[in-house]
Amino acid sequence: MSDQQGVAIVTGAARGIGKAIALKLANEGKHIVVSDILIDEAEQTANELEKKGIRTLAVKTDVSNADDVHSLIADTVNTFGTVDILVNNAGITKDNLSIRMSEQDWDTVLDINLKGTFLCAQAAAKVMMKKKQGRIVNIASVSGILGTAGQANYASSKAGVIGLTKTLARELGSRNINVNAIAPGFIITEMTEKLSDSVKEEYLKQIPLKRGGTPEDVANAVHFLVSPESSYITGTVINVSGGMVL
Repeated sequence: MSDQQGVAIVTGAARGIGKAIALKLANEGKHIVVSDILIDEAEQTANELEKKGIRTLAVKTDVSNADDVHSLIADTVNTFGTVDILVNNAGITKDNLSIRMSEQDWDTVLDINLKGTFLCAQAAAKVMMKKKQGRIVNIASVSGILGTAGQANYASSKAGVIGLTKTLARELGSRNINVNAIAPGFIITEMTEKLSDSVKEEYLKQIPLKRGGTPEDVANAVHFLVSPESSYITGTVINVSGGMVL
């Protein structure tokens, strides 16, 4: 797979980090499947990407639903013939202190963030294994490494994503499928912009580079992990955190 070829599925790609990843890969000539539960925004993103001269497909997907995931992979193969790259970016937060967290909020976050990553990787791997080639990048979080107060569900789901990444790397390596994870830190998005100034200041105190990251910082790491330059890297976690995790 050269740097200018390939079909990439990016989940949660309608906006934010996922959109930045899709844009970066589109700029490299990859055809993009924009997967998101927000289908109207996904279609808008797909239309933007097509201006890059690549083919796109927008698919409404609830990654925690096995039927939806099956349809995502089937639609991709029917349209493009294959799947070369999967970026598992779809995720949500439902924050609360552990003693106040509802069982539903626990289940919802684990279902989307962890189960969804598993279902998408499992389905895509079946296509990749047949041709003995592929790249899977799972978007984890520094919360899955450090733990974060008020995010027991989110931190647990992302720690699970890291464990899943390492396991898949061992299982799929013999088929020439590289599986890696990225752990973003404090990334400036629509979601983090809603935080209070005091909360933002607390995050910045933990970051040696003294600034928040951008979605493009994460996208650049994804680009590296799906490029030929990373062919001997699998089962690793790249922290894109400005030094929050050392």
